[in-house]
Amino acid sequence: MKLSDKKFGFGCMRLPMKDGKIDTALFSKMVDKFIENGFTYFDTAHGYHNGLSETALKECLTSRYPRDAYTITNKLTDPYFKTREDIRPFFEKQLEWCGVDYFDYYLMHAQGADNYPKFKKCKAYETAFELKAEGKIKHVGISFHDTADVLRQILEEYPQIEVVEIQFNYVDYDDAAVQSRECYEVCCEYGKPVIVMEPVKGGSLVSLPADAQTVFDNLNGGSNASYAIRFAADFDGVEMVLSGMSNMEQLEDNISFMKDFKHLTDEEKAAIKRVCDVFKNLNIIPCTACRYCIEENECPKSIRIPDLFACYNTKTAFHDWNQDFYYNSVITTVSGKASDCIKCGKCEKVCPQHLEIRSLLDDVAKEFE
Repeated sequence: MKLSDKKFGFGCMRLPMKDGKIDTALFSKMVDKFIENGFTYFDTAHGYHNGLSETALKECLTSRYPRDAYTITNKLTDPYFKTREDIRPFFEKQLEWCGVDYFDYYLMHAQGADNYPKFKKCKAYETAFELKAEGKIKHVGISFHDTADVLRQILEEYPQIEVVEIQFNYVDYDDAAVQSRECYEVCCEYGKPVIVMEPVKGGSLVSLPADAQTVFDNLNGGSNASYAIRFAADFDGVEMVLSGMSNMEQLEDNISFMKDFKHLTDEEKAAIKRVCDVFKNLNIIPCTACRYCIEENECPKSIRIPDLFACYNTKTAFHDWNQDFYYNSVITTVSGKASDCIKCGKCEKVCPQHLEIRSLLDDVAKEFE
């Protein structure tokens, strides 16, 4: 399945703002520039801009272009339904808000261990498959925020899923909490095309520490965003890379290197690895994620210590709001929180880094709880 002729999509979560509202005049110009350069894919959800992302697409895209000129993805998000009977009326409103009579892609939004049972109980997947049979959805998929094991479970239980959207960038690639690489590999194993969100980690991979910036400055003049987005697009099976663009400068920069996409050179790959090493050196907690603390002995409170430390480090290094989501809505929904620690000290006895884990968990609890 090919999502688009080009691998680059417009994520409509960070649209241009003016006086506290979406700047629809500027957004319309950005839509025009995007389409003029051969790009067609737009991604939204009702929660983006408190529902205004969808209506902005109607005003700036769907009311101005023929239906075959663009591809639009929308999502079913947890807060907007309580029962199966709520889903169809909400879906019909989404069509109305976006100004279309069908969605090219409709995703079960932000799937993970905490909300997947609700989607199952309410027959959300089955409802989406029914809407596909009726022609109101062309393809059904999921966006995903959890571990590879949970993704595998969902794909096993719903093999009809056609596409998976995951967080994927060069820093999260080997992150113990986000598990980008592992989730990508599960998608490949099950033959599911991948849509990438957060390729520049909410902008964190644009504003780099000085040592990391020097590495990219010594290359061939590409922008920081170009290396991050091309890193994601370089993987087999990645059919679309989204970017949440909030001004024309970002759009024009992204178009400049994605219009005629070129794979990363060996020199660029080596530079990205060096930048990753810079970020690793910024970590407040020097945990190597060996997992001895939870595998060599059983934590009495089932605290996933390395994963909590990874969240803490990533938030510290990138000021990344997503880590609050992973901490509160992914990791600690199925395991203990940092504040649950009873100070038994078993973990510290097996830690090869000799970390003061009990004290560090207090720091994590202060940050996230």
